[in-house]
Amino acid sequence: MTDLIAEIIAHARREDRVHLMEHECKAILRDIGVPTTTWLVAKSEEEAVAMSEAMGYPVALKILSPEIIHKSDAGGVKLNLGRGEVRAAYKELVAKFEDRHVVGVSVQEMAKPGLEVIVGATRDVTFGPVLMFGLGGVFVEALKDISFRIIPVTEGAAQEMMEEIKGYKLLLQGY
Repeated sequence: MTDLIAEIIAHARREDRVHLMEHECKAILRDIGVPTTTWLVAKSEEEAVAMSEAMGYPVALKILSPEIIHKSDAGGVKLNLGRGEVRAAYKELVAKFEDRHVVGVSVQEMAKPGLEVIVGATRDVTFGPVLMFGLGGVFVEALKDISFRIIPVTEGAAQEMMEEIKGYKLLLQGY
């Protein structure tokens, strides 16, 4: 485990959190060599605008709070924002969640169109560490189309996880 990963996990534990926030997950992924979209954390409207300008348009804004795990469902995501829309979107997100502990607003480059997947891990009381894979976004919530394996997972087992979800055809052919 790298120093960065250890510090992110230690910080979450100090705050008694059982979930990492998106920007923390992206930092871990990037640290281990998995590409992600670029992101910056804005603490003010002015920072969000400056970060968007530096990053280039369009951008996405996402609320960052340890209390809001499913940001899309909660209305905490604004997508495809152009130059004139970032300021209003930032204000709207912060106002909507003024009663929550908000860490900031993530300013992100828009991901290229494609199919979103979800990968997660948990510790099951019976099986221990378990890996989850499925189609992401609305698919994971609406269809519950996910697969599980006990960790560690071999490359073959990871392939089987992908093949056994109902949405595997979408992974192969797109939509």
